Amino acid sequence: MAPRNERNDREERDDGFVDKLVHINRVAKVVKGGRRFGFAALVVVGDLKGRVGFGHGKAREVPEAIRKATEAAKRDMIFVPLRDARTLHHDVQGRHGAGKVLLRTAEAGTGIIAGGPMRAVFEAVGMHDVVAKSLGSSNPYNMVRATFDALKGQMHPKDVAARRGIKYSTLQARRRDLVGSDSEG
Repeated sequence: MAPRNERNDREERDDGFVDKLVHINRVAKVVKGGRRFGFAALVVVGDLKGRVGFGHGKAREVPEAIRKATEAAKRDMIFVPLRDARTLHHDVQGRHGAGKVLLRTAEAGTGIIAGGPMRAVFEAVGMHDVVAKSLGSSNPYNMVRATFDALKGQMHPKDVAARRGIKYSTLQARRRDLVGSDSEG
């Protein structure tokens, strides 16, 4: 098997965003003279620092479809809080239609353990360690949307502390106590 070329599906632009082409679909429209082909592209765009978005573009030519999808992705971006700029704060599930995904935090050095469409999202967001499993549909559109649903449910511990009306340091102390008791037994 040939080594995976990172450059073939990723472009870094001067505006600091990384584009990742997830899927291209060729569609045919039957007309009087024969078939007219069009292309639909699914693109994920991120800044490698926690901001990420996805877009869908359709056109007669592949480059035009990719350009439209990239513009759509930049218009609709979300921010994902990352722990130590490498992984998630907590495990989370996401769902869109028949697509279901499970995202889990991972130790440093684990890497991105995920399927194609989810891997593109994690690379674009700048995540280095995560374990993900697709439990439902393998349709790339549904997998990407389910992954975004899960990432939207990700909460920073400071937000959790504010919601509970306690101090952030208290919440972190409880977490350390739980982690410490797990390693003893």
